[in-house]
Amino acid sequence: MSSTAAGLLQVGVLVVALAVVHRPFGDHVARVYTGSEHTRIERAVYRVARVDPDSEQRWGTYARAVLGFSFVGVVLLFVLQRTQSVLPFDHGRGDVPTSTAFNTAISFVTNTNWQSYVPETVMGHTVQMVGLTVQNFVSGAVGMAVAVALVRGFTRSRADRLGNFWVDLTRGTLRVLLPVAFVFAIVLVASGVVMSLESGVDVDGHTVATAPVASQEAIKELGTNGGGVLNANSAHPFENPSGWTNLIEVFLILLIPVSLTRTFGTMVGDRRQGHVLLGVMGVLWTAVLGVIWAAEASGLRPLEGKELRFGIPSSALFANTTTATSTGAVNSMHDSFTGLGGGGTLLNMLFGEMTPGGVGTGLYSVLVMSVIAMFLAGLMVGRTPEYLGKKLGQREVTAAAVSILAMPALVLVGAGIAAVLPSTREALTNSGAHGLSEILYAYASASNNNGSAFAGITVTGDWFQASLAVCMAFGRFVPIVAVLCLAGSLAAQKKVPVTAGTLPTTGPLFATLLGGAIVLVAALTFVPALALGPIAEALL
Repeated sequence: MSSTAAGLLQVGVLVVALAVVHRPFGDHVARVYTGSEHTRIERAVYRVARVDPDSEQRWGTYARAVLGFSFVGVVLLFVLQRTQSVLPFDHGRGDVPTSTAFNTAISFVTNTNWQSYVPETVMGHTVQMVGLTVQNFVSGAVGMAVAVALVRGFTRSRADRLGNFWVDLTRGTLRVLLPVAFVFAIVLVASGVVMSLESGVDVDGHTVATAPVASQEAIKELGTNGGGVLNANSAHPFENPSGWTNLIEVFLILLIPVSLTRTFGTMVGDRRQGHVLLGVMGVLWTAVLGVIWAAEASGLRPLEGKELRFGIPSSALFANTTTATSTGAVNSMHDSFTGLGGGGTLLNMLFGEMTPGGVGTGLYSVLVMSVIAMFLAGLMVGRTPEYLGKKLGQREVTAAAVSILAMPALVLVGAGIAAVLPSTREALTNSGAHGLSEILYAYASASNNNGSAFAGITVTGDWFQASLAVCMAFGRFVPIVAVLCLAGSLAAQKKVPVTAGTLPTTGPLFATLLGGAIVLVAALTFVPALALGPIAEALL
């Protein structure tokens, strides 16, 4: 079988697997967030945390809970890294340097998982398991909680409450992420992924690093986190030993973002609404996959940067999926892709990572873009825009605009400053168009909470550690606050009836409008930067 046929077969198997679980898993997630019963374990958590699970919060209180919980997570993870030398299973690696600990704490709490260090030599197993893995779970649960709060904004009428963040966080962790990660951790161990508390094994006089990989690999992909336990990430045979594990990991990355469109349709009472969002996501995901695949297959050095066990099709599939979500895991070196192939991975992030996006973040981002699309439609026909029975006035559109524009501002300002700093030249291994692509990719990855990198740029300097941390924090929390403000404003409204003048949002017209808005916003914002970077490199 040719590599192309094998690649198409993998894509087919992946699509079928996602189609099989889409309905039952999406409906399960909907039941998790709409049910009124609390399990015994959940009630125990609420008692310890002194939370009344039957009370609900206004959008401002919900937002403060998200910010407060995340701030505490940053502090605890920072302290854990700075005291690593006194923890068990340190394996002599010592305390993590201050700038690295600061950057890493923000990175994992924001679901970015950008790594400016070599895990095998810097992080002990206790920090990996107690610090980083815990954040892999709860940062994903935070994203789902915010998405569900926005959906409630559409479903509720004349209400001032969006639910309880602590309940949503607990349920998302215990009922969605933990069970699935537990099952697939066992699957990965059975498939050859390493699980060990030893620091390494001796092979012909050389020490090969080992770690408790499988338990972290499952949630790394399921929670669209992406931070590797080993430096080579999913190109390492201990993290990703075969073509089957590679396909399983891609499936895990897409499972929740794809299924949440079903959850959305179920919660709003019209599953066709979710089908439209999934269709738009799927078309854009497929289009960029085709670009990356074709560019790499026709390149002058097609196997450069590829893990030879996987080749071009599996590398293209993984690269497209990990950058179309907020995962950041890699099974090949994006820096070695062709100009057009690397540009495709960059474009996925510049779309705002909503094709299909991260756990929770993809759903609320595409809903925000739906608001923008309906606003544009309203301008064209001279009618007050509506979406799902809610009028989109100044407050709603402003909140949506802030959410959408936060990322481009961070990317362009951060990359622009970095490009003119003299110290940046020393951090780059490439000059010209590819060097600019490396800078642009780093800030796009941080601001979109993706975490993957063009490896040709060294980001261990103080400027990059601090500036990328700021981009990760603002790229995560500015949109979250804006989304919750939008949700609160929508929930306070009374639903308006559907009339003859209402634009249907379940057909191809709205799908085209939404897809066009996603492409248009990215194009108008980033075409000049892309022209100087990956487009110029592709033309050369």
